[in-house]
Amino acid sequence: MKPFLRQQLERYVFRLAELDFLLSREDIMGDMKQFLLLSREHTEVGQVAARFTRYTQRESDLAAAQAMQSDPEMAEMAEEEIASAEAELQKLEAELQRMLLPKDPDDARNAFMEIRAGTGGDESALFAADLLRMYTRYAERQGWKTEIMSESQSELGGYKEVVLRLEGDGVYGQLKFESGGHRVQRVPATETQGRIHTSACTVAVLAEPDEAVAIKINPADLRIDTYRASGAGGQHINKTDSAVRITHIPTGIVAECQDGRSQHSNKAQALKVLTARIHEKDRSERAAKDAAERKGLIGSGDRSDRIRTYNFPQGRWTDHRINLTLYKLLFIMEGDLAEVLDALRAAQEAEQLAELETVA
Repeated sequence: MKPFLRQQLERYVFRLAELDFLLSREDIMGDMKQFLLLSREHTEVGQVAARFTRYTQRESDLAAAQAMQSDPEMAEMAEEEIASAEAELQKLEAELQRMLLPKDPDDARNAFMEIRAGTGGDESALFAADLLRMYTRYAERQGWKTEIMSESQSELGGYKEVVLRLEGDGVYGQLKFESGGHRVQRVPATETQGRIHTSACTVAVLAEPDEAVAIKINPADLRIDTYRASGAGGQHINKTDSAVRITHIPTGIVAECQDGRSQHSNKAQALKVLTARIHEKDRSERAAKDAAERKGLIGSGDRSDRIRTYNFPQGRWTDHRINLTLYKLLFIMEGDLAEVLDALRAAQEAEQLAELETVA
């Protein structure tokens, strides 16, 4: 284990002892707010300290086994213990490294995913529909719930724009690296001479804010317009002004929803999307400040970043941020994203660990 990691972990052990003492004091127990705050910290610190205690215990076991190797009668048993201890130590070190990394409080939240057709006309809109299908299939594999909040269909059955809500455990944390420009290279359905075209879509993944954040929006800053919904939806939807468009006047951010049967439900859903977009704007501004100090490997998550290429003639999928190329494009388009997302998460963890070492 690297010295800086051991130093960090030893601090957790010392902090756990401090918290044990603080939580035993009568004045702390009498202050419920302070007691709950320290209790939460005790739980988090205790988890890390417990794993580090196990690590140090296995280090001692390894040292004892190595000392037994010189005894012919104990050599075979010692080798087995050495192999077991080394394997567990390697696993524990990787686990402890992840536990030390800074956590994004939004990772556990649900998410909104916005997919927009870019350059490429009808082919871009068809690719947007393919991306929607890919993410929906992945969500099904994860046991998540999905709901289309708003959509603008193209003439050939694709999407000019579609907003999807995903609900489940750790949705935002798993999908946040999907934000950016997605480029496709293939022969379009509209191409008669078999030429390969390049088109693009943009994806933005927004964490769904909690209800407390929504309350912070001043109603006086909102302009709410209603209009008649278009497209499929039945006689009731198409004959009433049930669709809702909400504009946040200070920022100019707009959200709309027309899929619900009532104006009330559409307004509630549009407000959720609007809040998420405002929240993401604040997040992006903070990320831009951080990016001025360092350029992250994964990127800013801005939709203008070209992050990915889908080359259908070669069956090739490439993520340009981590230089990962996989020749399993058709499987990925069917929602097999586990390897992709794991690689992106590992790249971020390596980056964070390097930062942690620099700070230490």
